[in-house]
Amino acid sequence: MRDVDDAQFRQLLGRFATGVVVVTVMGPDGRPRGMTANTLTSVSLRPPLISVCVDHQAAIHPLIKSTDVFAVNILASHQEALSRRFADPNAERFEGVGYSVSDHGAVLLEGVLAHIECVRTATHEAGDHTIVIGRVIAGSTAEGRPLLYYRGGYAALA
Repeated sequence: MRDVDDAQFRQLLGRFATGVVVVTVMGPDGRPRGMTANTLTSVSLRPPLISVCVDHQAAIHPLIKSTDVFAVNILASHQEALSRRFADPNAERFEGVGYSVSDHGAVLLEGVLAHIECVRTATHEAGDHTIVIGRVIAGSTAEGRPLLYYRGGYAALA
């Protein structure tokens, strides 16, 4: 059997609305790093595990595979520009962006719907991405509507 082509694959998965997150880590030089993703998944309740997928070509890829702590920042509907900034490979992603570093060393963006602080427990190679499993050790939530990604563009709940 043949695989579907890239265009059809994108069309098929584009019909599944996903939330938009920014995955962040602290670099070995003490500077924060991050990337936009839409692959956050709950894996387990006990223990509390999540997964995110990181493209092998992403600048954050070697960092997330080697760091112990990372954060997932769930974006609000008004944060499309932030999502685009963290998706742009040429952007100075943290310039002018408010963030703090938690007691665990996780980089937490200001104004998001939720922070999920994780300890990396496993990585699994899958095609051109690495599936990163994190044990949730802390988090916080805020009120608002999520930023969504649907059919190749941003969307919001009505």
